[in-house]
Amino acid sequence: MEQAPMNDPLPKMTRPTSDTAFEVEGGYEKVDRYDAATTVELAMRYGDMLGLIGEDPQREGLIKTPERAGKALQFLTHGYGLDAAEILRSAMFKEDYREMLIVKDIELYSLCEHHMLPFFGKAHIAYIPNGHIVGLSKLPRVVDVFARRLQVQERLTMQIRDSIQETLNPAGVAVVIEATHMCMVMRGVQKQNSTTTSSAFTGAFEQDTTRAEFLRLVTSR
Repeated sequence: MEQAPMNDPLPKMTRPTSDTAFEVEGGYEKVDRYDAATTVELAMRYGDMLGLIGEDPQREGLIKTPERAGKALQFLTHGYGLDAAEILRSAMFKEDYREMLIVKDIELYSLCEHHMLPFFGKAHIAYIPNGHIVGLSKLPRVVDVFARRLQVQERLTMQIRDSIQETLNPAGVAVVIEATHMCMVMRGVQKQNSTTTSSAFTGAFEQDTTRAEFLRLVTSR
């Protein structure tokens, strides 16, 4: 059986093992990577919720919905099983590069902890190395570590910043997130075109000139 890659973005407890069952669906093999006991418990509760809103959980279109929803929730919150520092340390390299490095337009999907509705958008990350650089793909992975949890945008922004600062010890870190919150779009005030921007800075990016250069670079197209 093919093993999952080391950087597989799923909780360690749910990665495939030798006991993982394969299922053939649509001509390809599908591996069930979700914790079976958790899926059963979540499915029972989703079934109850369907009944509470007046639906029939046993009708054809909903028979498998509780199980699917249970698996979806596990995937959408799999960041609880990941370690951002471990991800960064897995690809740290000594390098005497001391200029600003930016990865921008990182796709981001999360769940608002107040309503458990999605918010989504993009993150822009910059850091100024101080003896070490990190593999570029690790910065989007750090975003996913914290985004794939129940979140508020403000805390998400700071967690990304702090994990990079504490692990790499760079001269400075900058994080900007722009997101649309479905709790504002499809309920409540129902403002479809609203966007929320949050930012967090450390070190050199707390200086006006460096911060201004970063913001100019991430807004340029």
